Amino acid sequence: MKTWLLTTCAAALVTTSLLAPGQAKAKTYDFAIVPKSLNNPYFDLARDGCMAEAKKLGNVKCTYTGPVTQDAAAEVQTVEDLITRGVSGIAISVADEGSIQRVIARARQSGIPVITFDADAPNSARQAYVGTDNATLGKTLAEQLIKAHPTPGSYAIISGGPAAQNLNLRVEGARAVLKAAGWTEVGGSPTFCNDDSALGMQQLNDLATANPGLSAVVMVGGWPLFTENAYTSFYQAHKAAIDGGKLTIVSADTLPAELDELKKGEVAALVGQQPYAMGAKAMQILLALAHGKTVAPIQYVGLDIVTKDNVAQFMTN
Repeated sequence: MKTWLLTTCAAALVTTSLLAPGQAKAKTYDFAIVPKSLNNPYFDLARDGCMAEAKKLGNVKCTYTGPVTQDAAAEVQTVEDLITRGVSGIAISVADEGSIQRVIARARQSGIPVITFDADAPNSARQAYVGTDNATLGKTLAEQLIKAHPTPGSYAIISGGPAAQNLNLRVEGARAVLKAAGWTEVGGSPTFCNDDSALGMQQLNDLATANPGLSAVVMVGGWPLFTENAYTSFYQAHKAAIDGGKLTIVSADTLPAELDELKKGEVAALVGQQPYAMGAKAMQILLALAHGKTVAPIQYVGLDIVTKDNVAQFMTN
């Protein structure tokens, strides 16, 4: 009996000595993902990707936290709280590049890896960005608009936060393509709904009312379309113009409500991002940084162009 115990203990010691440092008891990492706002359904997909990837990795926990509505100061406070809590890494969708820089620097000084996702802060101390090539997204929206409405006319842009770097790049990209094609932007454009779907919907109504001959609306985020019933009421009120090709609407994102609206002919085209992939890759990048590895500073995920010709394919995926 004693011989068996001695042999077993010796074997255990040998096995333990063969493990890499820290492998005997794997460290658990708590990575936080901070969206601009929790009430935007777009970010729910990033949360789902984060949670799924954390479960797959096994030794990673995904903490999803942020302001309920878009509020740059509240986002900074969220990150401050995460630093105090001592999380293992933070991924932020930046609402205001200027206000977030100081707290990112503080997190890095505290030894916490920080990356951005969806919306970047390239002049900050963040170590990487994972998300959309936003200038290309804006250009693609404009190209899809021109395909659906070849004759130049007047257009308006609906955006989210005026300090959001990702949205400003989309606006600039769309403007460049439309200007070159002879389109004219109406006064008061872009409008900024601060990621508030109801406000975005109100702005859409106001733009159409203030500009009776409006030819197109470019939404660099899908906010008005998330209201579903309210947007359908807008479509019904402008059905003749939209169905007749006199008023063309294109939007970013491909959430289920938007795909349904596209299928019904209420929208001409959607250019979709991949927030689920952003959430998943954020966990992979933070884990690599936590292990002291070097990562590529810019990591783009793809875009999906959806029209009436292929919308059924995206609705079944």
